[in-house]
Amino acid sequence: MSDWRECKFGEISSKIGSGATPTGGENAYILEGISLIRSQNVYDFTFSSDGLAFIDDNQANELRNVEVLENDILINITGESVTRSCIVPKNYLPARVNQHVSIIRPIKEIADFRFVFYYIQSIKPELNSIAEIGCTRRALTKSMLEDIVVLLPPLPEQRAIASVLSSLDDKIDLLNRQNKTLEAMAETLFRKWFVEEENSKIGKITDVVEFNPKRQLPKGTIAPYLDMANISTSVFHPENWYDREFNSGTKFTNGDTLLARITPCLENGKSAYVTFLEKGQIGWGSTEFIVMHSKLNLHPIFTYALARNSDFRDYAEGCFEGTSGRQRVNVDHLANYEVNIPNESIIRQFNQTVSSIEPKLHANFMQIKTLTKLREALLPKLMSGEVKVS
Repeated sequence: MSDWRECKFGEISSKIGSGATPTGGENAYILEGISLIRSQNVYDFTFSSDGLAFIDDNQANELRNVEVLENDILINITGESVTRSCIVPKNYLPARVNQHVSIIRPIKEIADFRFVFYYIQSIKPELNSIAEIGCTRRALTKSMLEDIVVLLPPLPEQRAIASVLSSLDDKIDLLNRQNKTLEAMAETLFRKWFVEEENSKIGKITDVVEFNPKRQLPKGTIAPYLDMANISTSVFHPENWYDREFNSGTKFTNGDTLLARITPCLENGKSAYVTFLEKGQIGWGSTEFIVMHSKLNLHPIFTYALARNSDFRDYAEGCFEGTSGRQRVNVDHLANYEVNIPNESIIRQFNQTVSSIEPKLHANFMQIKTLTKLREALLPKLMSGEVKVS
């Protein structure tokens, strides 16, 4: 490692800086135009288009100094999501960033952008520690980012290290995209046969879904725990779970759907389809989950497709009660939601089709978990030089 050298981010970057709020704030947003990337779009290793804002050419021109270029690294610099980092896919460019996101643009003759990105991921604990210093709100400043020290190998070795890690990320991304396609297929079938089917009878949601079914989990039992923060807004599987002693909370098993009942988690799209437990195992989680399970011999994924349906979610939002900012869905009101109940022949067709989708969803999910763990194990070893790449 004698040819590795210490540098500061400020020395290997042609740009480090955050954006600004467009004139008029959220009133300046339009339906289509130049992408305005905010902290909610930046996740670790992943760019999320959920809630992506758009501005017109005039507003974009005012923010031309914070234009996002291909291969720029974005990092959240304020709030709870501080230090989350990603690289924006080409299809979302041109773009600008607001004041909660900083651009890091490595000098390509010195530093490979992918290597710098993975280095940022490898020092997350350090970055989080820096963000806590001297701030009433967690934040990273321009000077803090510029002073970060990086141990930099020669450019060919940077590229080789980045190639190993990015190959894992490419596979993870492919599996995630496959699962999004499979979920979309299930949701399309749901709309066709349970929303648009004209020859169906009308019933209440409680005819096809059981809310908060009874699950037995003695107090003090160590069982898988799922936090609301680890529920995705876009895919069925949660990001993480861990064993914890049960005290009180919602209880669920494989085949259950978890729906966030509190604002803003419901509006943001948080829901999950449980497949990660062992056979017969009971998990538990936040009291802010509504647990839903299919009835009438409907395949369990029916309930997840229902939970993702925009009409159902709009209705659920109309069932909010409580003070502003802490509103929760009243399940008794939600139980009045009306659904189409098709005949048994259509139910059999639906069950048969989604029965082939669910195993693929779960298999891809488990591969994603395995590859993610491998990446997490390799990342610090590659970035420190402990593991060498030719």
